[in-house]
This record gives sequence, structure tokens and C-alpha cells, in this order.
Amino acid sequence: MSEEGYKKLLEELKHMETVQRPEISRQIAEARDKGDLSENAEYDAAKEAQGMLEMKIAQLKETIAAAKIIDESKLSTDTVQILSKVELKNTKNGAKMTYTIVSESEANLKEGKISVNTPIAQGLLGKKVGDVAEIKVPQGYITLEVVNISF
Repeated sequence: MSEEGYKKLLEELKHMETVQRPEISRQIAEARDKGDLSENAEYDAAKEAQGMLEMKIAQLKETIAAAKIIDESKLSTDTVQILSKVELKNTKNGAKMTYTIVSESEANLKEGKISVNTPIAQGLLGKKVGDVAEIKVPQGYITLEVVNISF
């Protein structure tokens, strides 16, 4: 993953541990103070939220531990690879699109970042400018031409 993506994950983890975790603990204590726990929906909801948060924290820690930061200075624009910004043209309708191929945890379609594990990214890896890739997508096949590769 990129260094920027790694830093975002660390910030998210810190926020969960220093802001969200104490807030949920406060909600549990507040609900506990209201009396009978067997019929206390607020207590049950807060305990469930705590369990979900702890699960997210554990998953995030696992992702951070397994992360490998890619040195962008050693990447080239000869072929499509992870962290490449790829300008594409649909050969059937001429539509142009630009995607950056990123790790699973950094994917965000609104920002034009697609996971390296998606069918489109998999079909583009290793392609050069001018190459045409026929990629199987849920709707059938899409034919994309690589117009430009950058970072």
C-alpha cells in the first residue's frame, strides 16, 4: 500500500482506540447505572457496539501488521502495476476513465481508486500504453485500451 494509505489506517486506529472506545465505555457505564441489566436495551446496544468496535480494531491492527509500504520512487510507468494511475478508453463507446490501482484497504471508487483485486485491475496489470485488454466483468466483457500510465 502507499505510505499515505498506511498513515490513514494508523489515524483511524488511533481514533477508534482514543475516542470511540472510551465513548462506548461511558455509554455502558451510563446504561449500567440505570438498573436492571436483564431488561436494559441501552446496555445491550452499548455492549453490542463495543463488540463491533473491538472487532474492527482487531481487523485494522491485522491489516496494519501485514501491510507493506511500496516505495513509489522505484515504480515505473512502462507497465500497469499497483499505485499506477491508468487512463483508459472503452473501445466500444469511446468513454474515457482514469483509475488508480491501490491496495484493498485504500480502494475508494468515488476517488477513482480501485482495488488491485478487482477484475478491471487484474486485467490491466502488466499492460503497456496502447495495449487493449478484454476484461470479464459481471455484465459480460469490456474492452479497454490503455491510453496513459502515470503516478
